[in-house]
Amino acid sequence: MNTPAHLLIGAAAFARPARGRILAAAVLGSLLPDLSLYVMAGVSLFVLGIPEQVVFDQLYFSPAWQTVFAIDNSFILWGLALWVGLWCRWQFLTVAASAGLLHLAMDFLLHAGDGRSQFWPLSDWVFHSPVSYWDSTHYALWVAPVSIAVCTGAYVVLWSRGLSLTAKLFFAALLGAEIWVARQWLLFF
Repeated sequence: MNTPAHLLIGAAAFARPARGRILAAAVLGSLLPDLSLYVMAGVSLFVLGIPEQVVFDQLYFSPAWQTVFAIDNSFILWGLALWVGLWCRWQFLTVAASAGLLHLAMDFLLHAGDGRSQFWPLSDWVFHSPVSYWDSTHYALWVAPVSIAVCTGAYVVLWSRGLSLTAKLFFAALLGAEIWVARQWLLFF
């Protein structure tokens, strides 16, 4: 699933109230499983000048990158973070870990051929979903409209919780980005 969708859905699911530290925790937890990809791809593309095809066809699938993805997409580690948050009654960690786990669950179901091993350190097994959020040969033409509808619903839920003007604009930009990216995936893949 695209990162903007994760942020919208994670915030709608766990940011109660949709402001301050709780909203920040939901957004952070929704973002963290994808952050390493943005950092590694960004450095590779824009700092090191590595061609896009090398980054996404070779480096993305390399053992080193897949190890990083296994760590930050580990149900085990995120579950442990949730347990610690609940045990210590740390609301910020509980909300962030819950949003992170929701992110992982959506990715688990929507990555066909590009999934990650999500049970690190216990296993390097990768679930290859029959459904993809971006690959039209794996039903993305059906997934994209559903994803856009869910993201629109998430935005409405967040709006109804009394977001600040800045937050409304932020989430509106995320919804616009989700629609644009989903369109691009469908046009090119």
